[in-house]
Amino acid sequence: MCSRQLFLLVTFGLIWQASAQAHGPTVVAPTQRRSAAGAIPRYPWHLGTTVTIFWIGEKPTPRNPTPNHKSSWDTRWLQNYGGFDNPDPKARRGYLPKAFTPKQNPFYVALPYNDVLNHRQHKPEASKVIPWFKRYNPRPGQTVCKGRWVEIARNGKVCFAQWEDCGPFSTTNWEFVFQNKKVRNRKNNEAGIDISPAVRDYLGIKSGQKVHWRFVEFPNVKRGPWALYGMNNPFVNPNARR
Repeated sequence: MCSRQLFLLVTFGLIWQASAQAHGPTVVAPTQRRSAAGAIPRYPWHLGTTVTIFWIGEKPTPRNPTPNHKSSWDTRWLQNYGGFDNPDPKARRGYLPKAFTPKQNPFYVALPYNDVLNHRQHKPEASKVIPWFKRYNPRPGQTVCKGRWVEIARNGKVCFAQWEDCGPFSTTNWEFVFQNKKVRNRKNNEAGIDISPAVRDYLGIKSGQKVHWRFVEFPNVKRGPWALYGMNNPFVNPNARR
């Protein structure tokens, strides 16, 4: 290789690196990366997923008939959180409700899959399609989805949140959640992820807009306001599931 070719390659590489740093995280096509033995697993991006906003204590409406005083995995979700996670911006201070300090992470999401049936057994496909299932070796009916970390990106900004409920509108769409197939739901502009008021406010997003998201292992979760609150949060409680 001549010196001029080498110079051009180096120059191009520096320009590409500077551009990547200026425009924030690069979101690539959703392909599963193979991890070396002992390496932290990396998961594919789900690109262009429509969001809806939901909150703990939400009452049923014609557009969202399921109340949110309990979750798919916690029959006392409202009590365990500490109260109504009021989404009204006037009723919030920063990323928290004004009325109380949450006992769980206010950065939470719902995805359209539940790995357990009646808290007594796992769904037949769960052990095969959930990438981290065998790592936990759960007892029958013990979820391995609750509390998992999700990275959400929009317009160069990245937020992290924990998976705490199932939806929107489905608890069986494992093909979308784990295999990156097209979401089955056709309601609310084919919504595929519910986000909490804290996630909404951090990303500056409205219901019906789109995000990119992926699962992320706890060691790869960057610190931010999602690291400050909640006994279900391993940043706060080392005994919480990572």
